[in-house]
Amino acid sequence: LFPLQSQLSQALNGLSDRAKEAKEFLVQLRNMVQQIQENSVEFEACLVAQCDALIDALNRRKAQLLSRVNKEHEHKLKVVRDQISHCTVKLRQTTGLMEYCLEVIKENDPSGFLQISDALIRRVHMTEDQWGKGTLTPRMTTDFDLNLDNAPLLQSIHQLDFVQMKVSSPVPAPPILQLEECCTHNNSATLSWKQPPLSTVQVEGYILELDDGNGGQFREVYVGKETMCTVDGLHFNSTYSARVKAFNKSGVSPYSKTLVLQTSEDTQSEEQTLPFPVPLERSQLRRMSPFSSTLNLQPSYSGRSYFELRSSAHQLSLHSSLQSLNSAGELSTSGVASCPCCLCVAVAWFSFDPASAHADIIFSNDNLTVTCNSYDDRVVLGKTGFSKGLHYWELSIDRYDNHPDPAFGVARIDVLKDAMLGKDDKAWAMYVDNNRSWFMHNNSHTNRTEGGITKGATVGVLLDLTRRTLTFSINEDQQGPVAFENLEGLFFPAVSLNRNVQV
Repeated sequence: LFPLQSQLSQALNGLSDRAKEAKEFLVQLRNMVQQIQENSVEFEACLVAQCDALIDALNRRKAQLLSRVNKEHEHKLKVVRDQISHCTVKLRQTTGLMEYCLEVIKENDPSGFLQISDALIRRVHMTEDQWGKGTLTPRMTTDFDLNLDNAPLLQSIHQLDFVQMKVSSPVPAPPILQLEECCTHNNSATLSWKQPPLSTVQVEGYILELDDGNGGQFREVYVGKETMCTVDGLHFNSTYSARVKAFNKSGVSPYSKTLVLQTSEDTQSEEQTLPFPVPLERSQLRRMSPFSSTLNLQPSYSGRSYFELRSSAHQLSLHSSLQSLNSAGELSTSGVASCPCCLCVAVAWFSFDPASAHADIIFSNDNLTVTCNSYDDRVVLGKTGFSKGLHYWELSIDRYDNHPDPAFGVARIDVLKDAMLGKDDKAWAMYVDNNRSWFMHNNSHTNRTEGGITKGATVGVLLDLTRRTLTFSINEDQQGPVAFENLEGLFFPAVSLNRNVQV
């Protein structure tokens, strides 16, 4: 009996291992279902954006071609109108001469007629000659000698397809640096990166490069399959530039965007981990940052708004999706006071926050892009809250259909998520359509201002917690007066939108 029990026990152990593997496999498959859904949303958003870009290019070309047609139209009309004017004057002169000659023929005084007859006869012949060949022929045809050749473009549209379905082994796309996971610690730096969300190209490894901390040549500091690397032994109080590229059997990708980072001032400084790029206290911030948009900031002077200061002298250039002046956690401004065009500027990175958003909000592009699957307004917040300092961020309108009223601004963490931003007392917002905008807080609408948004527009939000004000802009122009004053507390970037908008 005992040998049979032992044999059965061993068999059960093997079966138990298979059952455990099956459970793990089911978890893997369920994760794949979620990943497929997330990738599908991101892929659809990317596809829509690419097709929208083609449509925009076609609309721009259409406008150019229509402009040429209008110019041809104006040219033809001018030539014909000039000919009408010229012919009208000549006809008036000819008719006048004919009437005068008829009156002369009726003259009863032979001596008077003889005196002017020769001159009149010459004038009549001269006038007749002026109506020579071509005078009564139109100088312009009514036809438009323009024929749009759209056959090559139509053929290209029909051939539009996914390149990766046809290319067996393409070169990888440039990696994306994950700035929220990058940090400096004393004289070491940790960098993290990943492949673009929609990339399906096989990657065999990555090459991380740093310069010498003095603007010199880049050198390889890591080659391998990992997507995170800590570099030790850097110089203190130095500014380094970092970049990374991917490779496979087909070749090497282009470099990622360049990231500028600063090591700690000295070994005795308090140990801290700071997100970077961090303030450069002894030199101007360099234009070597990885960010896609440029914002000019400069010292804040009493009585002048950010929008007035944009065009002033001594501008400080910083590339970012959000800029923070004197925000919590940044370094001291000591050592900068002697330089009028240097500021201690920290870059605070944030994306939209799925955890606090309404369930109808759809996220893509690493939570940097949002839309909604409901026709009702739904609210989504940013991940970062601000309680002091000067903060500016911009949101671009990727899709805008059927004239909805998206709202942009700031809110408390417990703001209503199923109503337009500003309907309750926990949000301060500007809602805007294609023609005008309003400010709204606690369901009170104020300061109607002409000027709206379209697809491709940029909405700017300026939260100044030093002056306790909130100001908005559309396409870099201030929209209305200062929207709200006397703001205090913790504020999160916020947006409300429905399925007709993507931000």
